[in-house]
Amino acid sequence: MSNNSYELMQGNSIRKTAKLLYISSAKYGGDWHSVQHTHNCSELFYVIEGRGQFLIENQTYPVSSNDLVIVNPNVLHTEVSLNASPLKYIVLGVEGLELSASSMNENTNFCIINFKNIRDIILHYLQHMLSEIEDKPAGYEIVCQDLMEILIVLLGRQTNFSTLLTPVNKKTTRLCGTTKRYIDTHYKENITLDQLAEVCHVSKYHLAHAFTEEYGISPINYLISKRITEAEHLLITTDFSLSLISNTTGFSSPSYFAQIFKKQKGMSPTEYRKRASLGVH
Repeated sequence: MSNNSYELMQGNSIRKTAKLLYISSAKYGGDWHSVQHTHNCSELFYVIEGRGQFLIENQTYPVSSNDLVIVNPNVLHTEVSLNASPLKYIVLGVEGLELSASSMNENTNFCIINFKNIRDIILHYLQHMLSEIEDKPAGYEIVCQDLMEILIVLLGRQTNFSTLLTPVNKKTTRLCGTTKRYIDTHYKENITLDQLAEVCHVSKYHLAHAFTEEYGISPINYLISKRITEAEHLLITTDFSLSLISNTTGFSSPSYFAQIFKKQKGMSPTEYRKRASLGVH
């Protein structure tokens, strides 16, 4: 009789650290402009079909079938589908797991990797997870969590990237992420530091210090930067008047908008639009 016994080695594990928060699928039927946003968790987008772009912290990156886009927590991003070949993808939100610097060639924010060679395996796990969460049979949460853990391990085997397990209860990071997400969503409104502090249930002094410590910029300056970024997009892609752009992006008046824009970009909005139309950077 032959009997082979093997012991499991207790190495670094994502169990009890990474938590699956959500899974969803999407398919878009045309070109659209989506405002950039952030999440407190990491997001993993797997492109099933189509072509498009990911806008990540104001830089554009092409994506197509079988690309996996992993975006770390609190990183500004959005996806853009192309009308000729609309994107279809599945996205996971995972808390407590983020990419390490070594995994992304010194970029600590995101990575894009093509997994065409194991497409069938990835789709098997993702579609099983979607089926579980849609039908919600008994114990579906456990099944989805376990499938997510297996999928992440299999993805890691195919690449040279590693994962950095981050604490899921870091209160300061949660506070700052909530604040940043609120600004990303409500930047067109009249937001004050007092209002942000009320939303987050902390003092404005604590919020300002924590946010600045986390991102290297104050909440209000981040708000201004967000408005300017959206104004740049409108100046380039529309013929809206400066007054309309000012109002659309949350500035109190066209003159204040022009003043802040020039301070941030080194030129007036009119000059910026003119240079952009000529292809001058």
